[in-house]
Formats: sequence, C-alpha cells, structure tokens
Amino acid sequence: MTIEVVNLPSEDVTCSTCKANCCRLEVLLITDTGVPEKFIAEDQWGGMTMARLDDGWCAALDRATMLCSIYEKRPWICREFEMGGYECLEERD
Repeated sequence: MTIEVVNLPSEDVTCSTCKANCCRLEVLLITDTGVPEKFIAEDQWGGMTMARLDDGWCAALDRATMLCSIYEKRPWICREFEMGGYECLEERD
C-alpha cells in the first residue's frame, strides 16, 4: 500500500526563511524535556510555561539567528509544531 503525500510544504517554507512567529505563542510545559529552569515561568494558575521576554518573544529564542537556543531540550509542543504544517503556515501569515 502506498500513501500519497499531497500537502508538501512550499520550498519557501523553511526554518531559514522563518520569522519565528511561533515563538510568540504561549507554550505550556506538559512533559519534562529538560528545559533549563531559567526559561521556565509560572502562569497565574500555577502551570509551567516557557518564559517570555517583555516584548512577547520566547526567552529561549536566539534573536541574532532567530533559532531556538535550547533546541535539543525544547518543549514537547515545540517538537510537535510541524514546519510547513497548518499551524506553521497560519503563524507565518
């Protein structure tokens, strides 16, 4: 059985062409991936989230490269956010 892939991302959609808009989204930490403590904040309900800077960007985003500075220890939801997927394309618009 062959599964036909019909929704390949555009060649224009790559990490190197990204403006890291997803790094402005609220990220709940629901599994332990080893996120360093300095990047963890507590929300008003006591939940753990990725810390954000005053301008709304994720504190783990390297602003010089616009890449994640803790990529190997990034949260589960960041691992599931598919480059070129629906959510990615919605945030890029």
